[in-house]
Amino acid sequence: MKLERQYSLQEIAAILDCKFIGDPNHVVEGLNEIHRVVEGDIVFVDHPKYYKKALNSAATTILIDQEVDFPEGKALLVSDAPFDDFNRLTKHFRPFQAQTGEISSGSDIHESVVLYPNVFVGKNVQIGEGSIIYPGAVIMDNTRIDKHVIVGPNSVVGHSAFYYKKKGVEYDRMHTCGGVWLQDNVELGAMCTIDAGVTSLTIIGEGSKLDNQVHIGHDTEIGKHCLFAANVGIAGCVNIEDRVTIWGQVGCTSDVTVGEGAIIMAQSGISKSLEGGKSYFGSPCQELRVAYREMAAVRRLPEIIENL
Repeated sequence: MKLERQYSLQEIAAILDCKFIGDPNHVVEGLNEIHRVVEGDIVFVDHPKYYKKALNSAATTILIDQEVDFPEGKALLVSDAPFDDFNRLTKHFRPFQAQTGEISSGSDIHESVVLYPNVFVGKNVQIGEGSIIYPGAVIMDNTRIDKHVIVGPNSVVGHSAFYYKKKGVEYDRMHTCGGVWLQDNVELGAMCTIDAGVTSLTIIGEGSKLDNQVHIGHDTEIGKHCLFAANVGIAGCVNIEDRVTIWGQVGCTSDVTVGEGAIIMAQSGISKSLEGGKSYFGSPCQELRVAYREMAAVRRLPEIIENL
């Protein structure tokens, strides 16, 4: 999430009423969750296990719960509750604003776009030439839809990220202020759900096609010309490269990469990163030929035991 202007470290610390360590004029240009940070961003960290990852990330300002050594050119915001203060910042710079009408006056919709009845379009939405949005679809705030995109009936694009911090027996939601980008010629089937990025974008690449009831988690990036069959569920912060095919009812854990041209057979479970150019099956999935050999061996077990 880029801020509307540059802020100084001292200004951000004043908003949070917290201590800062570093040059008071150190520049802050944005806020992002750890998987999508870039230079100029604030990132939060509240567990020693992840200090090194945050300090060595592209982020140049670290919102942290204790004073630590940090790389040259960076700065610290020291907070008793980094998660809460990160939420305070995102809500300060991009607060929730209720919408009463079906189509926001702040949206930019090309004159050739077809909007069927009962479509909802939120604020800061762009919908490009030749796109079709079918009945009941919901296009939430900060969504960009490029040219010749199809959004199927009752699909939801840009719902809040499924991102929570456990506090005692309860869960506190991370405020979502990111969005979704559907590139040219993307097609979503009926009842798909594409979650918004926490502070960045969830991206569906050019020419990719999603069948009915496909779910894509926050901050995931899908490459070009991918094909997903029905009931595929992809967690947040996943990178799926170009021309990947995923057949029905496949589930994928977060923070993994699926390489270019991979094929994932139906009902498989992706638990780790997969190389491109190969076919996979099983849960957890493995190379298809290995999985089939194991299945054949298991079928022979009763005969082997009977002949012992």
